[in-house]
Amino acid sequence: MAHPTLLVTGASGHLGRRVLDLLAGSHPGRLLATTRSPGKLADLAARGVELRASSFDDDVAAQAAAFAGADHVLIISTDAIGQRAEQHRRAIAAAKQAGVRHIVYTSVTRADDVTSPLLVTPEHRTTEEALAQSGVAHTLLRNNWYTDYLLPPLAQALSSGSLVAAGGQGGAAYVTRDDCARAAAAALAQGGSSSRTLEISGPAVVTYAELAAIVSELTGRTIPYVPVTADQLTRGMIGAGLPPAIAELLVSFHVAVDRGTLALATSAVADLTGRPPTSVRDFLVANRAALTTPPAAAH
Repeated sequence: MAHPTLLVTGASGHLGRRVLDLLAGSHPGRLLATTRSPGKLADLAARGVELRASSFDDDVAAQAAAFAGADHVLIISTDAIGQRAEQHRRAIAAAKQAGVRHIVYTSVTRADDVTSPLLVTPEHRTTEEALAQSGVAHTLLRNNWYTDYLLPPLAQALSSGSLVAAGGQGGAAYVTRDDCARAAAAALAQGGSSSRTLEISGPAVVTYAELAAIVSELTGRTIPYVPVTADQLTRGMIGAGLPPAIAELLVSFHVAVDRGTLALATSAVADLTGRPPTSVRDFLVANRAALTTPPAAAH
């Protein structure tokens, strides 16, 4: 049986590029990638990846042409909050029109929970519903919060002397972007004629108090966790110069932690890839230099 032709959207992004790195070294069949900027991926082209210029803003017919020949497509959710549900809908319609047999989509933890305080959840839920209605077999990868996103706030905590957060006593099953990429690469290669939903997480739920303890251990400094309310954190972020919409988006993550929305650790990464996911502590050990870089210099 011939190996399926795989296509990765958003190939210039952090996650898409990592998925392609993994597949370029392991997938024996054709490997396609769509991106707005093919010129930025010359190294992948040199490794046999077929690059196609395409954008989530293109109409269905144009995206269908870009998806032509693909058996399995990975739709990586865009960062255009407020517009991406429609972007994703067009991409799903294009994949169906192009005859794609399986779609993999990167969603968010418990996307079907209508009570989730995460402000990113509604668009993911809308996309999941569009996939269900499409009739195309699909895999939903509901990624927990990236461990990678902890580096700036933890570096800030080291700079200020305390970890200020509005997560209460709750926790999240933080998962590294690299583990999400490995899971996505495996799911894309597997495909399948049926649909499934996988909650992608790290190995354990970690609280803010535990994060503060890990940072204290790794740096030899005592960094306490200082819990505040969501309103206090929002005001603090806006006062520090963040646009209100961005502050509210970030604080919704803290509220989700407080309410237990992200406290969901599963075996999905190991089940898909054969390797356990990286713990928060191991990730911070590996990225100690970034952790101890002053926030202003880290951007």
